[in-house]
Amino acid sequence: MPSPRHDTLIKLFADRPELAVEILRDFLGADLPATPLIRREASTFNTRPSDDIEADLVLVLGPPQTPAHAIIVEIQQDKSKDPRQLARYAAALWLMLGCDVSVLVICPDRNVATYYAQPIDSGLTGYRLRPWVLGPDGIPAITDPQEAAAHLDLAALSVMVHGLDRKVIEAFTAALPDVTDEHAPDYYEYAYNISAPEIRNLMEEIMKSASTKWPVYSPFAREHFGRGKAEGMAEGMAEGKAAGKAEEAGRSVLLVLAARGFDVPDDIHARIVTCTDLAQLETWLARAATAQTLQGLFDEVG
Repeated sequence: MPSPRHDTLIKLFADRPELAVEILRDFLGADLPATPLIRREASTFNTRPSDDIEADLVLVLGPPQTPAHAIIVEIQQDKSKDPRQLARYAAALWLMLGCDVSVLVICPDRNVATYYAQPIDSGLTGYRLRPWVLGPDGIPAITDPQEAAAHLDLAALSVMVHGLDRKVIEAFTAALPDVTDEHAPDYYEYAYNISAPEIRNLMEEIMKSASTKWPVYSPFAREHFGRGKAEGMAEGMAEGKAAGKAEEAGRSVLLVLAARGFDVPDDIHARIVTCTDLAQLETWLARAATAQTLQGLFDEVG
């Protein structure tokens, strides 16, 4: 059964398909067609019943009518999948689309990466698949916030692998508030979900001490920001009620003075209406009923 980490990694690649192309070209040295067109394709390769002929994610380069290359992205956290299944995926997709196929296997575990990096004998004479495998050793430790901001998806993978290095998490969290992409907060959730518990704890510690301006969605963040939001709302309501009472008291002071025939000049009017000290205003209101002069009203309370 797929795990939360598995599903989150698939979503990471599905949200920005270019990540798979960049990994194959820049990190693994694959020779891919130069085209800006890339789309997600159905991951089921046949229409007849099968025990397992569905890949995690399929991406296609080039226009739909003439696809130039296909990429199968597989997330493997253990050695439970028969490597020959990867060869089946590639063959089925090649038959369906009629273009070359690369199989990219993402392995958070070093031993698993080594296992799937071996050439695969499919069982069909002459057909041997060599998958492209990205393991922990192939993911760079990103400690520069600017670099992290430019490649949030890769920075999330960096947190997963190198998150015990505090500088990696600090660069990642520092980059997020400055990114204009509306989906930027999602990458915190991605990094959190794909990381080990000890890395999550460090992420929470750093986030708690940082001043962030964007919502994030880890269990810690929901509690931390949710509590802050509730406290802020309660504080705002209390401040609103106090401001309303002060405004009402100020109007009462002016009404009493007007009823007694005082011509209140602008400076005194401003002093009364801008006062937010409720106790001060209530004192002025009591004095306004008996004060003989406006200055006497303020002298007596001052």
